[in-house]
Amino acid sequence: MRKIIIDTDPGIDDAAALALAVFSKELDVQLITTVAGNVGLDKTTYNALRMVSLWDARIPVAAGAARPLSGPVYDAAEAHGESGMDGFTFDAVTARTVPMHAVEAMRRVLMRSEEKITLVPIGPLTNIALLFSTYPEVKEKIDEIVLMGGAFLRGNITPMAEFNIFADPEAADIVFKSGLPLVMCGLELAQMATITGAMVGALREKNPTARMVCDLFEHYRGGDLENGMRMYDSTAICYLLAPELYTTKDCFIGIETASPLTRGMTVCDLEGFWGREPNGKVCTAVDPEGFRRLFLEGLENASGAPENPTAAMWLYDC
Repeated sequence: MRKIIIDTDPGIDDAAALALAVFSKELDVQLITTVAGNVGLDKTTYNALRMVSLWDARIPVAAGAARPLSGPVYDAAEAHGESGMDGFTFDAVTARTVPMHAVEAMRRVLMRSEEKITLVPIGPLTNIALLFSTYPEVKEKIDEIVLMGGAFLRGNITPMAEFNIFADPEAADIVFKSGLPLVMCGLELAQMATITGAMVGALREKNPTARMVCDLFEHYRGGDLENGMRMYDSTAICYLLAPELYTTKDCFIGIETASPLTRGMTVCDLEGFWGREPNGKVCTAVDPEGFRRLFLEGLENASGAPENPTAAMWLYDC
């Protein structure tokens, strides 16, 4: 099982992505960290705890940054609802956060691991940037970064910027300059990675997770039930599970932090105009049918106790 840390801002599409990862037989989720993004930090953290409680998963949750490194706070409550996960009634929350900041929790998990761990950020990159700035020694313990964010064409929060990068461009700049292997699953993939309400509805009675996703979809504004909901964050999880479904291009990726017109833009030099050394792998396409098959099979199998055999539950005793 591949060890991963998921940094997230749940968020309806985050909930689906977390379910795929937590119940996968191929991924060992060591830690879930939360960041402000789709909604505020208190809500993203509470949503993560609600899901861990629903699944009775032995995976620690650590709360992280409540605001970007600089600039104003943005959210996407218009797409995800006021709570971030409107539409499903969760049982009582039994999980709790670890007694430390997400950055410290990530450092401890990384430095204690005997094998390298993959970071999977599916929200703004504030926590990851703080980790690298505060504890640069952790880089030697990281296998790669597989993130959902950015775009190589147009944006969804401004004409040129995708939400996760726009929410904290300075943090993204630090992460993309980290020197670590990096895979960018950007905005364009979500146009191909769509799931209809009927697809999920057919699985609704299979397990509580499928029921949760089905109910959340009815309140999601990331597409529509008939033509397909855009599964932004699940593209990063599915890349981990089946990279052969993706078309990729190694290239230089720069983050615009200065211009008010293009702030938060991921400038992907796919044609090599600048002749600069690639610092990332951009996913330019995903097989739609392969993605749907992987997503729906993952949701159908999201029952019973998830297996994350080496999750860092010891953090609760620190």
